[in-house]
Amino acid sequence: QMDVHGKIREVLAETIREELAPEHRQLSTEDLIKALRQRGIIDDVMKELKFVTDVNETERTAAPKPSTHFVDREPPVLKKTNIDPTRRYLYLQVLGGKAFLEHLQEPEPLPGQMCSTFTLCLHFRNQRFRSKPVPCACEPDFQDGFLLEIHKDSLGDGSKMVDATTMLSICDPVHMVLIKTDTFGETTLVASYFLEWRSVLAAENGITNIAVELLGVGTESKVSVGVLNIRLEMYPQVSKTLSSEITSTQFTLERQKTAEKERLFLVYAKQWWREYLQIRPTHNTRLVKIFAQDENGVNRPVCSYVRPLRAGRLLDTPRQAARFVSVLGHERAPVIGGGGGKQEQWCTLLAFLCRNKGDCEDHANLLCSLLLGFGLEAFVCVGTKAKGVPHTWVMTCGSDGTITFWESLTGHRYIHRPINPDDPPVVEQPKPLYPYRTVGCIFNHQKFFGNCQPSDAVEVCVFDLHDESKWKPMSGEAIKSVCPPGATSSVPPFPPLCASTIDAAVTSNEIEVQLRILVSEHRKDLGLSTVWDDQLSYLLSPSLAAYELERTTGVSAGNEEFQDAVRRAVPDGHTFKGFPIHFVHRNARRAFATCLRSPFCEDIICCRGDQVRLAVRVRVFTYPESACAVWIMFACKYRSVL
Repeated sequence: QMDVHGKIREVLAETIREELAPEHRQLSTEDLIKALRQRGIIDDVMKELKFVTDVNETERTAAPKPSTHFVDREPPVLKKTNIDPTRRYLYLQVLGGKAFLEHLQEPEPLPGQMCSTFTLCLHFRNQRFRSKPVPCACEPDFQDGFLLEIHKDSLGDGSKMVDATTMLSICDPVHMVLIKTDTFGETTLVASYFLEWRSVLAAENGITNIAVELLGVGTESKVSVGVLNIRLEMYPQVSKTLSSEITSTQFTLERQKTAEKERLFLVYAKQWWREYLQIRPTHNTRLVKIFAQDENGVNRPVCSYVRPLRAGRLLDTPRQAARFVSVLGHERAPVIGGGGGKQEQWCTLLAFLCRNKGDCEDHANLLCSLLLGFGLEAFVCVGTKAKGVPHTWVMTCGSDGTITFWESLTGHRYIHRPINPDDPPVVEQPKPLYPYRTVGCIFNHQKFFGNCQPSDAVEVCVFDLHDESKWKPMSGEAIKSVCPPGATSSVPPFPPLCASTIDAAVTSNEIEVQLRILVSEHRKDLGLSTVWDDQLSYLLSPSLAAYELERTTGVSAGNEEFQDAVRRAVPDGHTFKGFPIHFVHRNARRAFATCLRSPFCEDIICCRGDQVRLAVRVRVFTYPESACAVWIMFACKYRSVL
């Protein structure tokens, strides 16, 4: 707005003319800044300099949206944050990408045409950022700047500004995740990269430019995806920069220390596994998972994928946390080619959240972390379900010894009562309701147990973790050495959860309007007219709210009022039919196609008869990140002519 650069250039040109004319002496930075000060430009700039952050990331203070079908698409309000001059910041600019060869052949998108986009998500020391989406291309046009506060949460407000040596000891990397969103809104994980930002501490003027080569994920973790041009700048400038020998020595020392810890843990894990196999040779078929590969193909101890995670004010109860995790999409890691083998990929939390979907292991790790954050004793269980399919789920141990299984993909909870195989046949045994067949090991951020009971079937398992004849423990010290907070930089810190940026009312309306159009068109093709009953549509709301409440709390409420309202709305001699269905995506066309596959729903949508009135109600329930539960109910009433 002020054209700061232009003004500064004019002043500098003038200064250089005035100052350098008499005797051609060198001008220092101080002289130039003094000249700018004299002309009051620095003050103007500081007054105007408010860094803009998106309101959605801090708190929602948007104006109440009208609940009509005509939604005015206001751009998100940008809120200004004043930059605190007593803090040290790292200004990270992404200045375009190149060599994204997979998109070499993509045509230029026409104006207004939908196209696939790239989005870059960043996490650094409890702060999260997201770039503006840019169209996928061989040279994507990323032009974004992120202001990362360096000593956040660690040193308190009154402390002095961190100097270069203190910053050198901050080994948290900037975790960058690149997501591709296709024209249908489906997301894929393109790359996940840990940026070592401390090279800027040894750079001239505290500014450095780096070209970051991004590698693919999963089976393509050795293949280059593209290159990002990144510029790092310290703000305010560090008074004395470090020499590059100091920084490289520090990095080498850290790497050696980490590698040594990992080597010692590997030696210990091999020894533990040998001992475990000596208990019974059949143990080698049990699913005892000590290491798992992350999206970059790096083997990490499973315990490092879990740690207590507090959701702030975004989730109120453990059951709500389970509901949140269950509405994140479920998708197996993609495999190139057939063979039916399961590609193993345990994602880092940032990659899972940014993609908004992942495999059952990702769900179980997140749910376990949230339950630990709520103060429960939670473990991830690794085992199989029906037909020997490998699976992971979560277990909590109550202080009274109650064992509860939590299915992270559905949010269901099951109480575990073991069957005693030594009981006489007369004794009635509990019938297990859970889908799990065997369990090989359980772990959380501090403990790891291998199942060494005679049978690894879940129904006869006794979860007495203090009994070493049933569960072989790993040394807590060994786990602590490779898992945070004891471990160094090899394990990425957990990002905080973000509030939802989806407006539930607006999204519900949009999907509902689209579904009405789809239903009307479908009926038109069948030669049927469509009359909508708005009042009946509105009456369906309470039942959708009750379904969601039941999924979250396990308690059903308010059904009598809904039934009473429907009875009053449907006159004598008329028939009412309703069909509720639940989705975790917001694509109306896809939802409609799924509904038509159900004969009961098709009955309603294609209803023929006398005085047919149709109704549809959509209710979107938002959860942290961009997770949401979408409930749709189709209904019709018609006069029974029999």
